[in-house]
Amino acid sequence: MQCSWKAVLLLALASIAIQYTAIRTFTAKSFHSCPIPSPVNCSLSQDTDVADRLCDESPTFGYNLSRKTHVLILATTRSGSSFVGQLFNQHFDVFYLFEPLYHVQYTLIPKLTQTKSTTDRRVMLGASRDLLRSLYDCDLYFLENYIKPQPVNHTTDRLFRRGASKALCSPPVCESLGAVDLHLEEGDCVKKCGTLNLTLATESCREHGHVAIKTVRVPEVNDLRALVEDPRLNLKVIQLVRDPRGILASRSETFRDTYRLWRIWDGTGRKPYNLDVTQLTTVCEDFWNSVSTGLNRPPWLKGKYMLVRYEDLARNPMKKTEEIYDFLGIPMDSNVERWIQNNTRGDRSSSKHKYGTVRNSAATAEKWRFRLSYEIVAFTQHACHQVLAQLGYKTASSEEELKNLSISLVEERDFLPFS
Repeated sequence: MQCSWKAVLLLALASIAIQYTAIRTFTAKSFHSCPIPSPVNCSLSQDTDVADRLCDESPTFGYNLSRKTHVLILATTRSGSSFVGQLFNQHFDVFYLFEPLYHVQYTLIPKLTQTKSTTDRRVMLGASRDLLRSLYDCDLYFLENYIKPQPVNHTTDRLFRRGASKALCSPPVCESLGAVDLHLEEGDCVKKCGTLNLTLATESCREHGHVAIKTVRVPEVNDLRALVEDPRLNLKVIQLVRDPRGILASRSETFRDTYRLWRIWDGTGRKPYNLDVTQLTTVCEDFWNSVSTGLNRPPWLKGKYMLVRYEDLARNPMKKTEEIYDFLGIPMDSNVERWIQNNTRGDRSSSKHKYGTVRNSAATAEKWRFRLSYEIVAFTQHACHQVLAQLGYKTASSEEELKNLSISLVEERDFLPFS
């Protein structure tokens, strides 16, 4: 019995030692940084290539060696996020993903499109942060945990809006394209490219200089703090906002069943007793909380946050896009300039898809003034008065003022990036 007791004790001690070693190893590999040259051991004229090589050879270095800029477009549905996403999707050196968090939501909370439960939101956010961290590290295999049905041999035909990502519709990810297929429509991409090989997609991601992701499934910038503060990511957040009146008008037209009661009110002039006002107030609350955090300029957001109003971008897309790229420290690409010129002067009817981006951008930003009744506008102004004032959106005091396009309802504001 004595021998057996000693054996058990030795096994227990060995187990503790193994766990301790594993924890130390994980911590070191994940967070230990490459030593920064100092006057003590390095001259100021030391070749930077040598320093970089020393970091490359260090097995414990976990920071963003490639100096990639990771971009997150933080938005809400029908705020112009597809348009802003294209400003990155068209850049030759940016690997862009359109709403990968869709898969997290519809795996964890399949019956809800916009969850209101605090518990559900916490579950979503935890899983979303883990996925974002993996995707910025070009680990697209992590997506397989949420794609249903499960990919086979790392291939799937179920990636949400795969065709909205240029990198996923181009060689080497899509090997079947010819010279005439360089500019595919979203639906044509899926037809011509077939199933998505996540191994090829991962390789493509690693070959690009930067990664940009658009999402409407993270409510506030404060929910991203753990990612923003992670020194390995170099994450910068572009928070896109839009006049809540414009968002409501666009959602009512696009999601006709979900916003049926709002359309009944708009058409009859009678407000339904069971109207779900949280479809509006949640947007305003999230904007207020998130923008308040950003404009208060906490230290953890320094150099990491830029607030962009859709209306400013729509009225002067080239200038605003240049400001965005300047904030990110990424040279603007001629492909982006060409796309802006071709996609901000068109007619909305020329787009084949309800999420299309070909439009007269300046006119689109103002269309809500003719789509909503003044009663709904007045209700929205009352419910969202705080965030309207915060973001510089003026209220209309009459139907005549609402329809008069010579009266601007957007104040001149210069939301300078926090640098």
